[in-house]
Amino acid sequence: MKQITFYLDLISPYAYLAFEELPMELLGLSYSVTYKPVFLGGLLKHNGVLGPAEVPPKRAWIYRHVQWLAHSKGVVLDMPAVHPFNPLGLLRLAVATDAAGLPNRYVCETLFHHVWRGGADAGDARRLAAITQSLAPVQDPAGPEVKAQLKAHADEAIAAQVFGVPSFEVDGKVFWGVDALPMLRAYLEGDAWFTDSEADTRWAGVHAVPSGIPLRSA
Repeated sequence: MKQITFYLDLISPYAYLAFEELPMELLGLSYSVTYKPVFLGGLLKHNGVLGPAEVPPKRAWIYRHVQWLAHSKGVVLDMPAVHPFNPLGLLRLAVATDAAGLPNRYVCETLFHHVWRGGADAGDARRLAAITQSLAPVQDPAGPEVKAQLKAHADEAIAAQVFGVPSFEVDGKVFWGVDALPMLRAYLEGDAWFTDSEADTRWAGVHAVPSGIPLRSA
């Protein structure tokens, strides 16, 4: 059985779509998933890049694209009343539902639906209070332990070279984006592309490709 670590931020519509699609995309395979909430803003800051919604034309395209993807997959997706929003309250709540800071699939589903179904304000304090009561966290979402656990998830993600969400890490390999799910499935199935004589060149060898412009060090 393969162990997949799913790095997610509830602010990301692509993370929501990947969460919804994962069971069907990997149907029939033997695997387990550990869900690790991370603050996408921290990953972006570490890598010195703007968030997707901070570039106006890109923001507009993303909102169109995710609604199309949801429509094409038969997934309910309603744009929240405000986006982007500060997701830290929801991320800390997710972490707080488990002593080790690892929310289960039910918790992640509940929080994703809180954001991406119904079209309400995901950052509304009253809604946060209500969903906190519903999920009955075992830790204080505002406590230092939870904040430390959330930061530890991000530190681990950065060490694994995760730069965005959704990201799936398995066997030291990171697969990024909802469109990487077929590639992830192929890896789990043992596709020869990942194991033949050229596999190392395809995967690790990309770091040796020279760049014609200056690159920022991670």
